Amino acid sequence: MVKPFMPQLVYYEPRALEYELGEELLDKFTDLGVEIRKTTSHNQVRNIPGDTDFQKYRVSKSTLVIGVRKTLKFDSSKPSAEYAIPLATGCMGHCHYCYLQTTMGSKPYIRTYVNVDEILDQATDYMKERSPDETRFEASCTSDIVGIDHLTHTLKKTIEYFGETDLGKLRFVTKFSHVDHLLDAKHNGKTRFRFSINADYVIKNFEPGTSPLKERIEAASKVAKAGYPLGFIVAPIYIHENWQEGYRNLFMKLDKQLPKEERQDITFEMIQHRFTKPAKRVIQKNYPKSKLEMDEEERRYKWGRYGIGKYIYPKDEEQQLRESLESYVNEFFPDAKIEYFT
Repeated sequence: MVKPFMPQLVYYEPRALEYELGEELLDKFTDLGVEIRKTTSHNQVRNIPGDTDFQKYRVSKSTLVIGVRKTLKFDSSKPSAEYAIPLATGCMGHCHYCYLQTTMGSKPYIRTYVNVDEILDQATDYMKERSPDETRFEASCTSDIVGIDHLTHTLKKTIEYFGETDLGKLRFVTKFSHVDHLLDAKHNGKTRFRFSINADYVIKNFEPGTSPLKERIEAASKVAKAGYPLGFIVAPIYIHENWQEGYRNLFMKLDKQLPKEERQDITFEMIQHRFTKPAKRVIQKNYPKSKLEMDEEERRYKWGRYGIGKYIYPKDEEQQLRESLESYVNEFFPDAKIEYFT
């Protein structure tokens, strides 16, 4: 069992204390006896403890920066949603394949933003622009927001905010089971609560520091009982020895553990494993003993946004993955909706 995240080091930006949440968090960590340091900006975070880059990386992943989100322009979040809503960045998990390894660069610490009202005001503006169409917001593009929300409650506040809107929908995904504080949130069915799931081989070898699959499914059951629309992201879909059996076993477990009465509105999203050359370099540096297969010769190159291409599976293997995974969904969850395979 993975315990709820608790930082071993906290930095705060002075402007964070202009906000009520900033003061609350500083008081909380002071009372808990966590080491606290001041920084002019998250970019100026220095002197992370550790004798080697490897040690500093590990400490950074358990460091929290309490700050203010300066850029209120939201990024796009296709195909999951129209916009990414920025509540936090960084993650305490150690998933070897994670794209945050490169987007977070040399600063893998976790940042939480205390100017939540300003962020939500910006979300309102985006909804007005798109009216009368609905606007979907993804809250986990740059973090596993559930992993820190037991400390900050910014996600809970955002869930309740969207629960009061006419045209807003919220979505996020997590690998953590620490959801109890979110079960009484007044979501009014406007938030889709999703869990990342995978075959045993992938979770065992590539997802250290996250909740075990059994606990994620137990949390999903609680979430469904609380009336949230429920979703699962199978990602990254990874070819390994006996992968068909591994993924079929995943759906068997999900079918066995998720009560039948909690399946009224379930979605599945499927994302095959991919990597970029910069990501490969960072992953090999941070997890030098990883079994993660990243051989460019075995992959197909696909151009991505901003001119950075990614390596995905060849078309025949991609087709095999898609047909297999979709057949498992149809077998065990015939009433569920498959939103996309990418």
